[in-house]
Amino acid sequence: MSSLEDAAAEQGPETMEPIPAENDANAAHIITVTVGATVPTGFEHTAAEEVKEKIGVDVHISKDRGRIYFPITTDKLFQVHLLRSVDNLFVVVDRYDHYTFKESKEETLKELQELASKLPWTNALEVWKLNRSFKKKKCFRKGGSGAKTKPNTEAVDATTEEQDLPQAAAAVETQANVEGIPEEEESTEAAPEAKVIKFRVTCSRAGDKHSFSSNEAARDFGGAVQEFFQWKADMTKFDVEVLLNIHNDEVVIGIALTEESLHRRNISHFGPTTLRSTLCYGMLRLCKPQASDIILDPMCGTGAIPLEGAIEFNSSFYVAGDNNDMAVNRTVNNVFHIQRRRADKGSASGMPIDTVRWDLCSLPIRTSSIDIIITDMPFGKRMGSRKKNWDLYPSCLREMARVCRPGSGKAVLLTQDKKCFSKALSRMGGLWRKLHTVWVNVGGLHAGVFLLKRTANTFGQTPEDVYESRGADNAQEEEKELS
Repeated sequence: MSSLEDAAAEQGPETMEPIPAENDANAAHIITVTVGATVPTGFEHTAAEEVKEKIGVDVHISKDRGRIYFPITTDKLFQVHLLRSVDNLFVVVDRYDHYTFKESKEETLKELQELASKLPWTNALEVWKLNRSFKKKKCFRKGGSGAKTKPNTEAVDATTEEQDLPQAAAAVETQANVEGIPEEEESTEAAPEAKVIKFRVTCSRAGDKHSFSSNEAARDFGGAVQEFFQWKADMTKFDVEVLLNIHNDEVVIGIALTEESLHRRNISHFGPTTLRSTLCYGMLRLCKPQASDIILDPMCGTGAIPLEGAIEFNSSFYVAGDNNDMAVNRTVNNVFHIQRRRADKGSASGMPIDTVRWDLCSLPIRTSSIDIIITDMPFGKRMGSRKKNWDLYPSCLREMARVCRPGSGKAVLLTQDKKCFSKALSRMGGLWRKLHTVWVNVGGLHAGVFLLKRTANTFGQTPEDVYESRGADNAQEEEKELS
């Protein structure tokens, strides 16, 4: 994690001071560029709201789900690294909303080669240099980015449904020989000659009407970039990562500003189903936490949701719990990691969060005492099972209704087991009312984030308050009816 990301995790945009450019001349030379960001699929509008709120610019949401674009001046470039809803950042070299590809593969690849020398690279490279100066001034990275780069993988043609496009892009990711720039030595001696910039090209492609593969596009476009700039191609120890993003007829060429996704900013101890911090932020923003709210995550896993909340919405208090000892230990360790990192930087290390081990269907919490419940429910894939969910979900919803404040309480629940959840929710109609659903892509799975409102009914006075566990046979029969 970079120092910029550390600052983002610990301070927030209102407290972090801008980092000066390499010199006064660069600081005075302000240009405007377009920055692109990848965001959790389904939360594009949430990310757009955050950009508007914190940076004050309008946002264009891409046709390719999971990407947004917005203008930024170089004097405010540091602010984009402090956004909580974005995974990766890149500066746009050029964008074509309706690119016309040639019919034959040879003609298309030749056109991509010719495109490399026609692009307006100047401003994007200036931003890349300024972005790099942030890292150098914060003593970030000693000797290239190879240690954080994933190994090269085979290209796979992607023809997917709309909701899975960001994952498809990741699946087709290929790295052509395009390298970045090695980190400068900290020696005071002058270098005998200018260092050669190393680079790579990464192509992500989605759509079924392309005559070429991602690997072919990255290879040929990367070769043309290499010839145009006389850079050295390197797959692992690169300094510049050129991005070639193709989504049907939309083509975007950019230069990466992040080496590692910002979503890993809070977690040091990962579990089998750890949520991205950016997705946690989207869920938290959906329920609009207010000062003095008590927020509960009854199935906290690694504590990703309450950790993100305690950092970004720190005027609320968070109670994290789980019925698994390992999960509780991971949460405690992750909280300690953030506290220790803050203490090392001389910041106040206290956080409004506590962790408990409990039975999530019998919570040791007073009735009607919780303002917001927000959690990642077991999908029945890597954690739990679909069969167990038929008993677990109704019990959880009932217990959540007990501890949640009638009339004002809210719940934001993430699950991929939509059939089971919908059935369980229909049985709790007197206690919960569904307000909104955001469809998201979680590790390639199509899941739903459900925003619920607690009804004004007093717990203990509705038919839903009494729930008797059905046998396994009944659960299987009901599951077949819904499939």
